[in-house]
Amino acid sequence: MMELRRELKAGRTAVGSWINTCSAVTAELMAAVGFDFLAVDAEHSAADLPQAQALFQAIRAGSPDCAPLVRLPGHDYAMVKRFLDAGALGVIAPLINAPEQAEEVVRAVKYPPEGARGVGFCRANMYGMRFEEEMRSANDRTLVCVQIEHADGVERADEILSVPGVDAAFIGPYDLSASMGITGQLNHPQMQAARRRVLEAAGRHGVAAGIHVVRPDVDEFMERWREGYRFIAYSLDVTMLIEACRTGLAAIRHRLTAQQARTGL
Repeated sequence: MMELRRELKAGRTAVGSWINTCSAVTAELMAAVGFDFLAVDAEHSAADLPQAQALFQAIRAGSPDCAPLVRLPGHDYAMVKRFLDAGALGVIAPLINAPEQAEEVVRAVKYPPEGARGVGFCRANMYGMRFEEEMRSANDRTLVCVQIEHADGVERADEILSVPGVDAAFIGPYDLSASMGITGQLNHPQMQAARRRVLEAAGRHGVAAGIHVVRPDVDEFMERWREGYRFIAYSLDVTMLIEACRTGLAAIRHRLTAQQARTGL
């Protein structure tokens, strides 16, 4: 079984995606095709805790090598531990703008003595059946990723990424661009400078640099990889569905129009 945190610590590339549909079938299929991780979006989708748990189960059913992660709706203690107890093997904490917030996430993720995560029977330890194994291994296996998606977070990137226990930093390009007054202009020089600043800070602190390539664009993915990102989300389920449907339907409409023009039908 691949361990995502260990792979990233070794400097290897992890290719994942995002789950927004709340569909267990979609999550299972995406895991089965070979993604290294899938992040259930509990911030911007309709996924609640029971739905997230079902999605984690589906991801594991699709492939034991695909790590189920959650993009949290926030970063307070009670919220973090419940998604972990439900089976997430890592968290992506949104809108981290200060080191104190990163410390709060680490405390919530790690069991004592490294943190303050509560201990109880839950899906993460198979409701007590694997309790001792979980207590021994969870802190080493569970990924802590902070999302830097605001100009304030970029300014304090070095402080944030120096927090012990932070494994990865994920850039949220759309929110970051919005905070800079250039919403959606992902290739704007200010955005490029901000990305570079976070990437360099991650390198200084031994943190895996992550980014979301929102459109299913392989060329953009490879460009980000060449820049040094190793924790990369390739698009998301809803966007890939839209793109596949739109591209196929446009081709069908074009060919039908051409055929009808030739045949007069």
